[in-house]
Parts: sequence; C-alpha cells; structure tokens
Amino acid sequence: MLKAIIFDMDGVLIDSMPYHADSWISAFNKVGISATREDIYSMEGSNSKGMVKKIFSKNKRIPEENHYRELPVIKREIFFKIKEIKTFDEIYPCLNLLKNKYKLAVVSGSDQKTVTSIIDRIFPEIFEVVITGSDVNEGKPSAEPYLNAIRKLNVKADESIVIENAPFGVEAAKNAGIYCIAIPTYIDSNQLKKADLILENHSALKEYFKKLI
Repeated sequence: MLKAIIFDMDGVLIDSMPYHADSWISAFNKVGISATREDIYSMEGSNSKGMVKKIFSKNKRIPEENHYRELPVIKREIFFKIKEIKTFDEIYPCLNLLKNKYKLAVVSGSDQKTVTSIIDRIFPEIFEVVITGSDVNEGKPSAEPYLNAIRKLNVKADESIVIENAPFGVEAAKNAGIYCIAIPTYIDSNQLKKADLILENHSALKEYFKKLI
C-alpha cells in the first residue's frame, strides 16, 4: 500500500537547474576552473562536495580543503541573488491532489540553507520531511538520502514512490529499493532508463497521480 511520495526539488518541484548551473559555473570560474551547464546537469543530485570533486577532476586538478568549504558558499550567494525561480506549472495541482492522502517529503542534494529557504517560501506546510545534502554523509547516487527520508517518514521502501529528474537521483532511489518515476526536464530521457517509469512532463505526472488516487 502506497503511503509516501518523495520529491527531488530542483528540476522536479522548481525550474531551477539552469540557475544552479550558472551559479556553480561562476563560482568555479573564480578559482580558474571551467565548467558547462552539461557538466553540472550530469552531477545533479550530488552534494556540494561531490560537485567540487568531480568538476576539479574534469579540469585535472585536485581541490584543497578550502575549495570544499568556500566554493559552495560562493555558489549559494550567487544563487540567492536570482529572483526568477519558479515552480513548474503542474506542481501545485499535483501537491493539492496528494497532500491529504499521502506523506510527502523532499530529498535534495542542495545544501540545507538553499533547500529550506525555497521550501519555506514556496511550499510552506506541505512536506513532512526534508532531507538536504547537508544532512547526509554520502549524497546521491548513494541510497543514504532516500533511506533517511523513509526512516523519518516511518514507511517502508515498498510503500513509497520517488519522483526524480536526474540519473544520480534515479540511481539513489533504486539503490534504496524505492519505485522511481523520472521526468526528463533538462536531459534526454535515455539517461533516465534506470527509472521504473519515465513520464514526458509534469502534465503527465499530474495525470498519473489522478489515476493513482
């Protein structure tokens, strides 16, 4: 019996990944590291430490401890100056369908300050549990973020569904043993083939939830 639905945030709840990517690119450029949107998209769902390590590696450099500490702060300061971030059109109708019938949670690779500022401002009093990249030792694709979520929700893996949009997120959900629905918001759907179900867009997700209820 389905009891909980767990959402990724960036690219699922809010149309934010281009802004995250550009903020990371600007932060990396300040220390002489180059990156593209595609580089950042490929790492979507990982925590800040994983992002820094991967992008430095792509540039054939090894990050120092201050890079792990300072670059996420620089990125966050750039990101918080952006005012255009909005939800996907069908997300509020989806949440309204679900919020009185299932436990709802968010699992994001973004840091705690970023996630809580967005959730508190845009989705107040909707999600019972919020797991951020700051709350785990290993980010996506590790199962840890989703295992933490179902533990805090007090549900089992087979009583849950995850909604994702990135390969690392899909892999994390499957590593946790949870049924995963993917929406290819920024990448080709072929990169999400590990998901149990791929839906074309958020309108299709809303129709799926209507049938579920």
